Amino acid sequence: MARSGALVVAVGLLAVGCGAQHGGDTKPASTNADPPTASAVEATSAAGYPAPKAKTGDKSGQMVVTYEEATTPEAIAGRDLMEKTHFVDDIAKSVSDWYVLPYDIPVVGAQCGEANDFWSPGDKKLTLCYEDIAESERIFASDPKPEETARRIAIGAFFHEVGHMAIDIYDLPVTGREEDVADQLAAYELLAPYADGHVDQDFVQAAKDTAREYSVLSKEGGPLEQEAFSDVHTLDQARAYNFDCWIYGSNPEANADIVSSGLLPEGRADGCQGEWDQLVKGWTALLEPHMR
Repeated sequence: MARSGALVVAVGLLAVGCGAQHGGDTKPASTNADPPTASAVEATSAAGYPAPKAKTGDKSGQMVVTYEEATTPEAIAGRDLMEKTHFVDDIAKSVSDWYVLPYDIPVVGAQCGEANDFWSPGDKKLTLCYEDIAESERIFASDPKPEETARRIAIGAFFHEVGHMAIDIYDLPVTGREEDVADQLAAYELLAPYADGHVDQDFVQAAKDTAREYSVLSKEGGPLEQEAFSDVHTLDQARAYNFDCWIYGSNPEANADIVSSGLLPEGRADGCQGEWDQLVKGWTALLEPHMR
């Protein structure tokens, strides 16, 4: 099911933090895709994504981005990468363009003292921690372009928190564990095709990098503690399999290597196309009333 030109959203409740469960678990991902061609879309936003046609007289809010001071080496590195690549400003602009926000939403880059990102329902504020993007750059330091990998992963994390925001501000009826649903909606934003059928390949790679990071995190920190099994987040390796399943299900032919390489077990892969179709159908219906 094609989305009508919207960067879709993910999920949240209580100052919803979404950091990884190290030592066995949790954390969210994006890329430099080919820009849409003139024949594919009529216009593009400043971020390079297809631009929506705003409703006449629509006076909805905007995402307002600010960057707080950074003092530690990790935070300074994270802030520098956010500001240099402009991805926070770009995605915030796109979300503002696609969705009817009831009021302005602060998006704050901040030094948090840990690798995390979160939506605060009480303050109606989305926080992206500098340490989180720095952590991704550390994990993938051996990549040819670790900054690009970290940027893509951070875009996925942003979408995950936008999901928490959407459930809160739109009072969306969601069943199941909220963090799992946030992952689904982040995948939807990264993988669902636009109305013209094109898929943002940078976002597809973002989803793949997200799965890679979850898989790496699942192996860090030694044996799992009991708390990992009762945590609000699904175990990291399971989250990696979920993302790989949705990537494969969104286009089995283009992403066949996910199965052939062993990243996704064949037993799970068999049902991924149906799982993806159900995900897209459900969340398109829920979110459509809130799109421009």
